[in-house]
Amino acid sequence: MSFLVPDTTTSSRRSERMVALLSILRDREEVQLRELAQLLGASAATIRRDVAALADQGLLVRTHGGARSAGVGAELPVNLRDGRHRAAKAAIARAVVSELPVGKHAISLTGGTTTAEVLRALHHRHDLTIVTNSVGIALEAAHQGQQRVLIAGGILRPSSLELVGSLAEATFKQINVGTAIIGCDGLSVDGGLTTHDGVEAATNHTMLQRASRIVAAVDGSKIGKVTLARMADVTDIDLVVTDESADAEEIERIRARGVQVKIIQTPED
Repeated sequence: MSFLVPDTTTSSRRSERMVALLSILRDREEVQLRELAQLLGASAATIRRDVAALADQGLLVRTHGGARSAGVGAELPVNLRDGRHRAAKAAIARAVVSELPVGKHAISLTGGTTTAEVLRALHHRHDLTIVTNSVGIALEAAHQGQQRVLIAGGILRPSSLELVGSLAEATFKQINVGTAIIGCDGLSVDGGLTTHDGVEAATNHTMLQRASRIVAAVDGSKIGKVTLARMADVTDIDLVVTDESADAEEIERIRARGVQVKIIQTPED
């Protein structure tokens, strides 16, 4: 097995290298720094810096001369998620946008890389009211010139760049939206819509309660996965949009609960 990622100072290359490093640790549990350097095609000094940065975020454990996995529950920061499954997420986003009604409409968006792709796919729509608790989503909306954006206040979670807690929930309780578009860290019949943080889950649950329709935008790697905190039951969802890599058996279980599922073909690179 080889994870050849060029040794470069650009943030995107470093993010790819860090994701590959974490993938190696998921498979191997513990690896020496010199072996990581060989697998990733980087210098020992570069890998040492990457390991230190990931350890500071609780994503791995530094050992004498190496690194050890922090366990399956570790949450990947949003800045390292952006490049993962990008083509699938973009295709999912276009399909989600096609489900929105023509004309004025209010939507809410949770944070996440898939919902960010949804917003990018809405660049041609300027008749929407966008409600979010995500700093990243709000900045993207401002960048593309959206004029009606409401961002809920709250406590910032650095890993997801979402504003959470009672202040954000109080904002959501005062509004109604037509469609809530939600990303997640896991979606299954048994676990429902889940994420890594309980406070974030409670905030997003409040957002979902104020929506007439709930659309889950979820790449296939999340289907069948369960993380710490439940945001909603699977039966609360009106539509799941995912890609063909999703576990087929779990998809059929979701459909059997009366949830509409739309499977998107990922375009070739």
